[in-house]
Amino acid sequence: MAVFLRRLFGIGALPRAMREEFEREGIIYLAEYVAVSRRFSGKVPGLRASGAFASYVGSVVFTSQRAVATLSSFPKVAGRTMDLPWSDHREGAVRVEISGSGVTLDLDVADVDPQFSGHLSLSYKVAIPDDVLSRLPARQLSFDVPPEYVYRAVGVPHNP
Repeated sequence: MAVFLRRLFGIGALPRAMREEFEREGIIYLAEYVAVSRRFSGKVPGLRASGAFASYVGSVVFTSQRAVATLSSFPKVAGRTMDLPWSDHREGAVRVEISGSGVTLDLDVADVDPQFSGHLSLSYKVAIPDDVLSRLPARQLSFDVPPEYVYRAVGVPHNP
C-alpha cells in the first residue's frame, strides 16, 4: 500500500526540472521510487542513537557526466544526497559503492566534524544491470560534505 501511495503522489520521482537537466546530459541509468534505508549509530549535537533505522524513497541517476542520488519525503521535491561528477577524483569523507544490488553511501561522521561520532549509511536498494555497471566510469567514489549534510540526514534541526 505504501508503494502505491508514493507512486500515486509522486514521492520518490524526480522533479521535472531535475529530469530535464539529466536528459540533457545523457541518461545512462535512471531508477525512481527506490527504497532507501538510513542507518545511524553515534552522536551529533541534539541526537544520540544506537542503530537508528529509517526508510525513505528516492532516485538514482547516472548520466554521462555524473552520479546522482536523491531522497524524497514530499511530492515533486527531491533532495540530493549525492551529486558527483565522474571527473571528480578527490578523496572525501563519504564513500560510495555502486554495485548490482544498488548504491551505498557510507560515512564516519567524525570525519565531517569533531563534535560528531559514529557511522551513517544510506542504502539505495535497486537492481542495476551488469551492462549499466560496465558503462560507468567508476563504481567507487568519494566526496566531502558539510556538517549540515549530517544534521539533515539524521533528522536534527540545525541553524548555524
